Amino acid sequence: MAPPTPLLAVRGSDCTTLLEGPPTCEQHSAFNRDSRPSRCVTFSRDGTLFGWCNGRNVSVVKASDGSVVSTFDLPKTSLLSLSPLSSVLVTWQPYSKTQDSPQGEANLQLWDLQSGQLIKALYQKKVDSWCPSWSDDEKISVRSVNNELHFYENNDFNSIANKLHMQKVSDFVLSPGAQPSKVVVYVPGSKGAPSFVRLYQYPVLGGPTAALANKSFFKADRVTMQWNKRASAVLVTASTEVDKTGASYYGEQTLHYLAVNGETALVQLQKSGPIYDVAWSPNSAEFCVVYGFMPAKATVFNLKCDPVFDFGTGPRNAAYYSPQGHILVLAGFGNLRGQMEVWDVKKYKQVSKPQAPDATHFSWCPDGEHVVTATCSPRLRVSNGFKVWHYTGSVLHKWDVAAGSELWEVRWQPFPDGSFPERPVKYQAAPSELGTTQAPPTQAYRPPALRHLPATPSAKLHEEEPPQNMRPGASGEKSLSKSALKNQKKREAKKAAKQEAKPESPSEPAPVSNSQSEPSSGDPETDKKMKNLKKKLKAIEELKEQQAAGKVLQKNQLEKVQKEEQLLKELEELQIGQ
Repeated sequence: MAPPTPLLAVRGSDCTTLLEGPPTCEQHSAFNRDSRPSRCVTFSRDGTLFGWCNGRNVSVVKASDGSVVSTFDLPKTSLLSLSPLSSVLVTWQPYSKTQDSPQGEANLQLWDLQSGQLIKALYQKKVDSWCPSWSDDEKISVRSVNNELHFYENNDFNSIANKLHMQKVSDFVLSPGAQPSKVVVYVPGSKGAPSFVRLYQYPVLGGPTAALANKSFFKADRVTMQWNKRASAVLVTASTEVDKTGASYYGEQTLHYLAVNGETALVQLQKSGPIYDVAWSPNSAEFCVVYGFMPAKATVFNLKCDPVFDFGTGPRNAAYYSPQGHILVLAGFGNLRGQMEVWDVKKYKQVSKPQAPDATHFSWCPDGEHVVTATCSPRLRVSNGFKVWHYTGSVLHKWDVAAGSELWEVRWQPFPDGSFPERPVKYQAAPSELGTTQAPPTQAYRPPALRHLPATPSAKLHEEEPPQNMRPGASGEKSLSKSALKNQKKREAKKAAKQEAKPESPSEPAPVSNSQSEPSSGDPETDKKMKNLKKKLKAIEELKEQQAAGKVLQKNQLEKVQKEEQLLKELEELQIGQ
């Protein structure tokens, strides 16, 4: 049986429409596009339903044939969501007060999707965390109310089944997957006390031993918490608004790991600077972090928080795993030029390096073969449009909005896990009439007065570090943590001290030395050659020490180091011939 064709929802100032997915993107035959601009769109968790609000009403239809499931007279709706099993439609509109209702209207409404009946109307003034969170089976739902977490069971919102009350709970995330459900909560620090994150398993929420894991830390104005798919661990990115040292515009960030078995750790990053992105692999056993002052580093870590693979440095600030987890895209969007690096994460081999300038959105198609990049308003109000790509770098479909129109959002139809099997990774670009957009090699700026002269090698402002499998002599080596690097330096220093203390063996080549008391061969030409060789070998030794200390060598320096064996051989031949 052939896998299904994903749909792409496109929302803009002209219309809301569904396109039948890659490689071509044609108008969905069963869905009549809505010519009125929509405030929001949503798919159900399994992708079978599609909903939108066009400023007159909210409509929910079947994605397969466009048949109407329910329509609601809710013209002010700004946000929409469906519960995991599509039983409940959640609508939110901006909170407002009127003369008739000085307390304001209940602006968060929960509807029974099939009957169209209102289940519950609630007050939700802030947009942050506006939608209740459900477990995948809808047995539990939870929302934050006045620093408390209110738990409801079996979609009964008239009675609170359980509460988690802590001082100032400012954020929470419910675990994905099957029961038992777990929840991770964040409480910001106050009056000199540290901030902390705690993990609980529902319904055990009270008492000093209730928490499965606990991690406290200073320097946190806000956090981002991410569960892995198996709900076995959480990554917490803690951020401060301001870096008091003045080193970073982005403030300061630290990355913490918490597991449901109680293990916690601070993830040691090998380059100082901001943390731009953290992404779990769908296999739940690895995660990728993009971090450090530009050019940013990217590293994959395992569940022990040890580095597995180091991608070196580059112009990037985001990481996206394919739904099957076999491909990883490292990209630089926003204030960067849209360069994407596509990696086969089983072989850690680069597949392609396409470029999508001015992209404000990137997402994987559920088939794990295609991606969409888009330039949307209001982030960018010019050159709005989207491209559908094959991960090998080929552009399969391109759509630009008409002059005077805007593109607001593109969204793939989701599918249940296992709908699309993992396919072998291809390295040859997929055929396309639109071709590929591989990133051109960057060249240093040359003033007009010097452009007629031959090019001279110039030092780069930032020397980019290659991935670990492309470094000389480092094939398959693991990236070293700061502590491991420090221990390695100590070992090398001890080894060097022992070698200096040993008497010189007669079978070894003469030590490299610039002293005036060197024995002469009697031939001034040979002496000169030997002196030059020793000088080069001494320089190579210094470069190797710098490399061992963690310095990234330039191309010409690496070439020098590679010549060491050849130079030693030449020196030995000259010494034998004396």
